[in-house]
Amino acid sequence: MGGLIVVSAAAALLAGPASAQPADLVPPTSYQEQALPNGLKLITSVDRTTPNVTVQVWYDVGGRDDPPGRSGFAHLFEHMMFKATRDMPPELMDRLTEDVGGMNNAATMDDATYFYEVAPASDLERLIWAEAERMSALVVDKANFESERQVVEEELRQRVLADPYGRLFETLIPAHTFQVHPYHRAPIGSIANLDAASLDDVQAFHATYYRPDNAVLVVAGNFDPAQLRAWVARYFGPLTDPAAPIPRVTVREPARTGPATYTDYGPDVPLPAVVISWLGPTQTDPDAPALQVLAAILATGKSSRLYDGLVYQRQIAQQVFADADLRAQGGLFYVGGMAAPGHTVDELRAALSEEIADLQRAPVGAAALDAAKTQLLTAEIRERETIDGRANELGYSAVVEGSAARANTDIDDLAKVTAADVQRAARRYLPDNRGVVIRYLSESQRPAGAAAAPPEPPPPPSKPYRGPVAALLPPSQRMAPPPMGAQPAAEIPKPAERTLSNGLRVIVARSADLPIVSASLAFVGGAGADPAGLAGDAQLTAALVTEGTQTRTAREIAAQSEALGAALAAGSDLDSSSIGVAVMPSKLPAALAILGDVARRPTFAPDEIGRARKAALEAIDVDAADPTAIADLAVAPLAYAGTPFAHAAEGSRAAIGRLARDDFLSFHARVWRPDNGVLVLTGDITPEQGFALAEDAFGGWPRPTSPPPAPPTGEAAMQPRTIVVDVPGAGQAAVDVIMPGVPRTDPDYFDALIANAVLGGGYSARLNEEVRVKRGLSYGAGSELAAGRTVGAVIAGASTRNDAAAQVADLVAQTIASLAAAPPSDAELAARKASLIGDYGREIGTAEGLGARLQSLAIKGIDPGAIGAYQASVEAVTPERVEAFGKRLASAPADLVVVGDSKAFIDALRAHRPDLTLLPVSAFEPDTPTLTAAGR
Repeated sequence: MGGLIVVSAAAALLAGPASAQPADLVPPTSYQEQALPNGLKLITSVDRTTPNVTVQVWYDVGGRDDPPGRSGFAHLFEHMMFKATRDMPPELMDRLTEDVGGMNNAATMDDATYFYEVAPASDLERLIWAEAERMSALVVDKANFESERQVVEEELRQRVLADPYGRLFETLIPAHTFQVHPYHRAPIGSIANLDAASLDDVQAFHATYYRPDNAVLVVAGNFDPAQLRAWVARYFGPLTDPAAPIPRVTVREPARTGPATYTDYGPDVPLPAVVISWLGPTQTDPDAPALQVLAAILATGKSSRLYDGLVYQRQIAQQVFADADLRAQGGLFYVGGMAAPGHTVDELRAALSEEIADLQRAPVGAAALDAAKTQLLTAEIRERETIDGRANELGYSAVVEGSAARANTDIDDLAKVTAADVQRAARRYLPDNRGVVIRYLSESQRPAGAAAAPPEPPPPPSKPYRGPVAALLPPSQRMAPPPMGAQPAAEIPKPAERTLSNGLRVIVARSADLPIVSASLAFVGGAGADPAGLAGDAQLTAALVTEGTQTRTAREIAAQSEALGAALAAGSDLDSSSIGVAVMPSKLPAALAILGDVARRPTFAPDEIGRARKAALEAIDVDAADPTAIADLAVAPLAYAGTPFAHAAEGSRAAIGRLARDDFLSFHARVWRPDNGVLVLTGDITPEQGFALAEDAFGGWPRPTSPPPAPPTGEAAMQPRTIVVDVPGAGQAAVDVIMPGVPRTDPDYFDALIANAVLGGGYSARLNEEVRVKRGLSYGAGSELAAGRTVGAVIAGASTRNDAAAQVADLVAQTIASLAAAPPSDAELAARKASLIGDYGREIGTAEGLGARLQSLAIKGIDPGAIGAYQASVEAVTPERVEAFGKRLASAPADLVVVGDSKAFIDALRAHRPDLTLLPVSAFEPDTPTLTAAGR
C-alpha cells in the first residue's frame, strides 16, 4: 500500500508562508557592479556573517579559444598563472592563501577560465594585488612551462585515461556532437597537442586574452566596499589594454540533417556504455530552463524516469545519466548509461529512446515536474551557502550569460517552467532522427581487422612571439605584498544536545539563515561490525533500508523524498552506518517522517536484495578498472590487519555473494536502534525546533530490552609489505604508502593531524612539493590521516604515469623519512596550522559540513562541544611534538601498494623491493589482509 506522510503540530515551528512559491524560498544574491575606465568589471557582494572573503577573476577565454592544433591550451595556461610574476616568485600565491588559512584554485571550461581564492578577510588587499600582478606581469620561462605541461598531462592521464569512462565524457561526447564549432575539442586537450605547445604560444596567449577589458573581478564576503574600490583602483586601474582587439570565435555549428552512430573502444571499459546526444540552445535561450528541468526529470534521483525505468524496474542499465550542457555559443543535451551485465548497448539505446519518446508524446505529471524543480532549487540554496558559491554564480552569469543579474533571474525562470514547456523542449531539441549515438565498448570487443581510430593530424608549428615579456625581478627590487589587515572574528556554532527517552541522542546547531537544514541519523557500527566472512554487510544493509518499509515501497520512498527536494543518502564507513537528507525547513517534518520510517521498519524484500547485490557486484567490476579505486580498497585490509576492520567496507564479490536476508535483518537489529544512534540537525533551525521535531519523528521508536553492542576494537598488526596489483592497459598508476596512525580519541591525535599536514596536507605540503611542483610527476600528491573510533592509519601517495611509479614510491618514502630528520620550522608549522584551521572553518560553514563534523565527534566518542576547541588544539602542537610523531611514522611498519600496468614499473620496483607480491587484478579480493581469496 502507499505510504502517507504524516506531519504533526511540531511542523508549525518551521512552516513558511502558505503562499510562498518555490523561487521565493531561494533568497536572491545581492551585489553591486561597476566598470573601470580600462574595461575591467567589478562585482561585489558583502556578507558580514563570515570572517572570510573570496576573490575571483573570470576571463572570457576557454577551451573554445584554443589555437588550432593546440587543444588543451587554455587549460595549460591556467596552470601557468600560478607560477611567477614580475614581483611574485613561483608558488607565492599559495603562501598568500593556503599558508594563512585560505585556499586557491582555478578552472577552465569551454567558455571561460576563472581563478579564485577564499581566505581570511585580512588577506583581501594582498589578493587584489596578486591578481593584478598575474593579469599584467606574468613570467613564462622554460623551466616552469615544461614542469606545468607535465602536470597537465598527468591530470589528463588521471581524469581521462585512468578513469574507465573518462574518454567517453571528456572527449568523445563533444567530439561527436559538434562537427564545426571548437566545442568539439575537450578543454583538457590531448597529449599530442600539449606536447606541441611552445613558450611562444604561451606568451602570445597571455598577451591576447589576459587583459582588463576581458575580465570580471568578483569579490564576496566580509569587507568594506569603499576600501575595496580604492584597492581595485590602485592595483587594477593603471593596467592598460593591448591595442589589438580580442579575437572571438564566430563560427556557428550547423543544424543537423540526420542521425549518426559512432562506435568507440577503450582499453579498460568494464561495462559497455551508450550515449545519445543532440545539439542544444545557448545558456541564455528561453528554452534553457525547460531543458534543465527535463534533464532532472530524466536522471536526478531514484524516482527519475531513467533510473526508475531502466535501472530499477527493467534492470538493463547499471547507471544512467542526462545533462543539459548549455553554453555561450550553443550547447548539447545528452542521455546515456552503462549497460548491466547480460544486456547490450543497442538494447539500452532503444530503451533510452523510448523514454524520450514518452516525454514527447504526453506532458510530464505535476508531481514529477514539481519534484524536479524542487530538487534544482534546493541545489541552488546549497550552492549559495558559501561566499565562493555565490561569487561563482555571479561570475559565471556575467561572463558566460552576459549579465550578473541572471544569477537571480535564472532561478525565477526555472520556477516558472511548466509541463508544456518540458514537452515542447523535448520535441524541439530531441528528435530521434537528429540524435548522435555513441557506443563505447571495451577494446576486446573491437572486430578483428577493424581499423583503430585515425591518429590526430600533426599540430601546426608555433609562431614566434614578438611582444613584451615579463621577468622576475631580483629580490631587492620586487614590490612586497601589502600587509595583512584586521581580521573579523569567527563565530563557531554552539551545539545543543538532548537524549530522548528511548536513548536516541539529538544534537542541534543553528548555523545559517539560508533556508536549508541538514538532517543525519547515524549509528555506532559500520564495516567493523561486519560478521566474519561477510564483508559488505553494513554497507548493503544501509543501502537496503531505503528500498522498502512496512508502509512504503522503494519507489514510494524515492518519489516522496525527492518531491521534498531531498535524495535520501544512506551508507556506512568503518565506524558507523547513517542516513541523511538536506531540505528546505518547511519540508523538514515530512523528510524526518520518511527518515524515521526507513530507519525503523525496513523490510529487506528478496527482490530488493537481488537488485542491491547486483548493483554492488557491478560497482566492483567498474572499480576493477580504476587503479585509484583499487588502491583505496586495499587500505583497510592492510592497515587494520588483526582487527574487525581489516576488510574493505564495500566487501568483495565472494562476500557479497554469501550475504543473505537474515544477515541484513541481524545487522539492522544489532546496530540500527535508538539507544545506539545520534540524530544531528544543522542549518536554519533552532534547538527548540529540532528537539520537538525529533520527538515527533523518533520518540515512539522503542528501545530494545538488550543493551546496545559494544563498539568493535582491536590492535592492528601491520607487516611491511609491497603489493603490486596488475591492471593491464591502465592509463595511470596509483601509489600508496600505508602506515599505522592513531584513533580520534588518542591523546596524540592533534600531533598526528599536524604531522600529516606537514607531510601531505595541501598543495604547499612536502609531498606535493617533491612530486608535483619540483618534478611534475603527478597532478597532486598528498596524505590522509584516517582516524577512526578505535583504529587509525596514515596513507600517503599519488597517481602518476606507469613508468614513474617506482620513482614516486621512492619519493614518498624519502618525504616520510624527512619528518623524522628534524622538527618543522616555525614558518612551515604556522602555515600548515593556518591551512588546517582555514579548511575547518570552511567545512563547518555549511549546514551539511557542520552536521558531518558533529556526527563524527559523537560517533567516535568525543563531546560534540569540542567543535569549538579545534583551533586551540591545533595551535597547541609544538614542532617537537610533530617531529616525535614523524619519527613514530618513519620507524613503523608500512605497506606499499602500487596499482597499474605493472610491466612499465615492475623491474624498477623489484630492484629496491625484491620481495614484492604481484597480484593480477582478477585475483584481488579486499576482504582479507592478503588481498586474495586464498588468504581467507
